[in-house]
Amino acid sequence: MKTFAGIPQHLAQLEHANIILQSIPYDGTSTWGKGADKGFEAFLEAAENMELYDIETNSEVYQQGIFMPEAWSNFDSPKSMYEETYSGTKDLLKLGKFLTFFGGEHSVSIGIIKAHYEHFKDLTVVQLDAHADLRSSYEGTAYNHACAVYDASINCNLIQVGIRSMDAEEKTNMDLDKVFWGDDIKGKEAWMDHSLNLMSENVYISLDLDVLDPSIMPSTGTPEPNGMDWKTITNYLKKIFKNKKVVGFDIVELAPIKGMHAADYLAAKLYYKMLSYKFN
Repeated sequence: MKTFAGIPQHLAQLEHANIILQSIPYDGTSTWGKGADKGFEAFLEAAENMELYDIETNSEVYQQGIFMPEAWSNFDSPKSMYEETYSGTKDLLKLGKFLTFFGGEHSVSIGIIKAHYEHFKDLTVVQLDAHADLRSSYEGTAYNHACAVYDASINCNLIQVGIRSMDAEEKTNMDLDKVFWGDDIKGKEAWMDHSLNLMSENVYISLDLDVLDPSIMPSTGTPEPNGMDWKTITNYLKKIFKNKKVVGFDIVELAPIKGMHAADYLAAKLYYKMLSYKFN
């Protein structure tokens, strides 16, 4: 059985794992660069070439155990994708493990977030993203990647970080006091503590890789210039994990480019870094 980063088989069994890594290789509504359904395969291959000792936290978080269930992938429509990810997440939450998800496009987060805000009282969703994703519907469905956090904006405390591309309609759905624009956070740090003050105790993180600058993360469906760098995003994530109770997270929108392994490796390293912050 294939394991995350080649960790020992006994640490990849459900009964011995504190972490679940659920893949959702879905790319049904993306409108430009396709390939997010191939992201998990590239992520796993990169992870196999990653050192499992994290220098910063002086830890080997894989020893917590990481179980990978079968992928959720048999969807015949955006609505069926939403319904199955929602019900599947509700089932996973009953296990009492720390849940992590890897897309796929950002629409996979809709049902995942809904299951989490129903399960955890007073939930904050931190969206790290180049795009607002606040359309109520797009191309005939409310389960489009452009609608990824619209439901969250209505039903829980949504904080948006790194936004630098949106439609005018989306601004009417936005709480401007909880938006940290890409241009405004560049080269600054005070915004991090400000955003922390807006969060409740329980936090779910939805991380679209296009929040990062294309110079380090070109492998996304819609890369946007002037994104976050590695040090900024990891410093920010570390603050969230240290000061709040992160109850789960997803990473989405890795669309691999053939022969360009650096972006795949960054995604794997970022996932592992987030786990290292969680368990240390």
